[in-house]
Amino acid sequence: MEYELTRKARAAILERKNVVGVGVGFKQVRGERTEQQAVVVFVKKKEQADRLHPRDLVPQELGGVITDVIEIGEIVLHASRTERSRPAYPGMSIGHYRSTAGTIGAVVKDRRTGKLLILSNNHVLANLEGGSGGRAKIGDEILQPGPYDGGRSPGDVIGHLYRFAALRTDAAEPTCKVARSVADKANRLLQIAFPGYELRLFRRQSQANLVDAALALPVDESWVRKEILELGAPTGVAEARVGQRVQKSGRSSGVTWGEIVAVDASLVVNMGEVGEAHFEDQLVATNMSQPGDSGSLVLDEYNRAVGLLFAGSTKATVINRMENVLRLLDISL
Repeated sequence: MEYELTRKARAAILERKNVVGVGVGFKQVRGERTEQQAVVVFVKKKEQADRLHPRDLVPQELGGVITDVIEIGEIVLHASRTERSRPAYPGMSIGHYRSTAGTIGAVVKDRRTGKLLILSNNHVLANLEGGSGGRAKIGDEILQPGPYDGGRSPGDVIGHLYRFAALRTDAAEPTCKVARSVADKANRLLQIAFPGYELRLFRRQSQANLVDAALALPVDESWVRKEILELGAPTGVAEARVGQRVQKSGRSSGVTWGEIVAVDASLVVNMGEVGEAHFEDQLVATNMSQPGDSGSLVLDEYNRAVGLLFAGSTKATVINRMENVLRLLDISL
């Protein structure tokens, strides 16, 4: 790099509204680096020129070198992923008060009310709730950080469970009164001979899931931010394609990249204590996650959301398609 920014030039740029950094690099075009040298100006959020005061506009060149404005969001300490933070950012720890810890995926908007909401997985915010109310109910406390990371009520309550897509497992608690009555009678007899045992009936389910997703309503909207840690704010929504590179910012493994290896996938997922569940219309990527990254928003190279990370193995990561998440929860980015 031949061009050098003077301290005076750096200070003049950093004084502008929304600017968080400046350096020397190469101009980017549609997310791809070119070979043209540029003064790179980092901003929290790109704004239209007519919305800025003239003194806050970034000049088109400095010292004969063109400038390139890149949106990166607000810069925060990396160590804060599992710590209490107000405001909290997507990429940080969160969880239902009865669960462990997952990741804040995004701050979204309720299409019905316009309220800002926290997006993550059902198993993170709703404790694997299937709809009967036995594991979680609307209004439950949501902690940031999650319980596994030391979150405790009432000091770490960031919001309350607001809406979720019920998780359908292959075997669910019966809702039929007759079935419940049979189980109760059988258990009374069982207690006489085997007091330490309990009989439980389950009904078979065949309907598949599209998403593992839930929402929390923050106690105060100022307690959350839209900028994802180390990635910046999402720029929109896009459909994933096979071979595409994707990224995420998660509680456990931070920012990682992967590659989409399949779309429209049908999978059987082990949901732990509630059993197995079938999912359809999923995205499968190379391994780019660890336990605790559940709930992370998955983005393409242009920061467009393609899905919501919810499961994986040592060799693959499984992602809900973003359009299904937005439609079923009735939200927008």
